[in-house]
Amino acid sequence: MNSSNDSHVRNNLLQMTDQEFAQLSSFVKTRYGIDLTQKRTMIQGRLTHDLRSRGISSFQEYLNILDNDTSGTEITNLLNRLTTNLSYFLRENEHFDFMTKVVIPQWERTIRNHDVRIWSAGCSAGQEAYTTQMVIHEYFGSHKGTWNTTILATDISMKVLNKARNGIYTHDELKDIPPAWKSKYFVPSGADSLQVCDKIRREVVFKPFNLMDNINFKGGPFDLIFCRNVMIYFDTETKKKLVRRFYDWTKPGGYFFISHSESLNGLDSQYKYVHPAIYQKQV
Repeated sequence: MNSSNDSHVRNNLLQMTDQEFAQLSSFVKTRYGIDLTQKRTMIQGRLTHDLRSRGISSFQEYLNILDNDTSGTEITNLLNRLTTNLSYFLRENEHFDFMTKVVIPQWERTIRNHDVRIWSAGCSAGQEAYTTQMVIHEYFGSHKGTWNTTILATDISMKVLNKARNGIYTHDELKDIPPAWKSKYFVPSGADSLQVCDKIRREVVFKPFNLMDNINFKGGPFDLIFCRNVMIYFDTETKKKLVRRFYDWTKPGGYFFISHSESLNGLDSQYKYVHPAIYQKQV
C-alpha cells in the first residue's frame, strides 16, 4: 500500500528535464552557493504544488519567471521552499557551555572597551542569537549594562527573519528553555506563545544577507562567529571560500563555531581547532 502511494506521489510531481534541472541548480549555486545537484526529487516535491496552484505548467516556464523577476520575490520564495530552516533554543548546548567557561572570561580579560562583536550567520528564526544573548546576560548579571554585546543575525530567508524579529515562539518551541529563563527573558503572547522580552530583542539586529556576497559590515571583524548547519548546503570549493572570508572577519583570538555535524577538515582553513566544532583565530 505504501509503495503504491509513493509511486502515485512521484507520478504526480511536475517533472524537470535534465536541462531545466541543470539550469535551476546553476542559478541557485551561482547566486547563493547552495549545491542542489543531488536534490532533484526534493526540488520537484517542494515546488510542484506551488507551481500548479499558480497555473505554471513546466519548470521552464518557472525558470523564465525567475530570470525576469526584478523584485526578488520569486527567488525569496524559492529559497524559503528549498532550505530547511530547522533551529531551536540551546541547540548544541556544548557551545554555550564553552562560551560561559572560556569565551566570555577571555572577553573580560582582553576587551577593554567592553564592545563585543558577534555574528550569527544563517540565523534561521533567531533561536541561536537569542540563546547567545541570554547566556551572556546570565554570565554578567547586574554588570551586563556595562557591556555592548549586540548580535548581528543574518539569513537569506525573509520568512524566518520576520519570525525572528517578532521573537514569538510556541511553548513547544521553548521546551528546551529552563523555566527560570522563561520567567526572566520571555513575556506572554497569546494563549500558546511567549515572546522574547524587549531587553533581549533590542540586542539582536536581524538583516537579510547572502553569504555569497562580499562581507563588508560596519565595525570591523568579529569576536565570535556562528555558522552552524549552514555549510551542509555548499560544495567543497564554496565552503573553502566562505571559511576564508569568515577567517578574515574574525578578530585575532576570536572564535568560529560550526555544527557538530560539520568539519573544517580538507578546507585549507587557518583556524586552529580547539574543541569539537569550535575553532579559533590565533593571536
